Amino acid sequence: MDALYPRVLASRFAECFRFYDGLLTAVAGVHLAKGAETGPYVNWDRDDEGVLALLDREMLAKVIGVDLDRGHDGTMLVLTVSDVDQAAAVGAANGGRIVAPPSPRPEWGPTCRTAHLRDPDGNLLELQSY
Repeated sequence: MDALYPRVLASRFAECFRFYDGLLTAVAGVHLAKGAETGPYVNWDRDDEGVLALLDREMLAKVIGVDLDRGHDGTMLVLTVSDVDQAAAVGAANGGRIVAPPSPRPEWGPTCRTAHLRDPDGNLLELQSY
């Protein structure tokens, strides 16, 4: 399982899919591991390690109930943890701001749980467990 990987938040999902799929598969030796051009989510791996994920921006905004800043929220880091509640508390205690509290996300996987925080500079981070 990937410990940390970048996720691009796309407003023009199909166009971004074609861009990254072409570039990653032709140049970087990466393969499409999950999803399709129709979205709302895809990820590319090299061997068994995640390289990049693409997520529909509006879908994420609806799910977590947060308005995403188009000028600032072009990417999001995703950190896989064993305990989302504990990780969110540690992040908040160390200067982060919780924008979507720990919640189950069964639509993303039967045992998926996430929380979303902003770091002290305002960058978006997803904590996730499966």
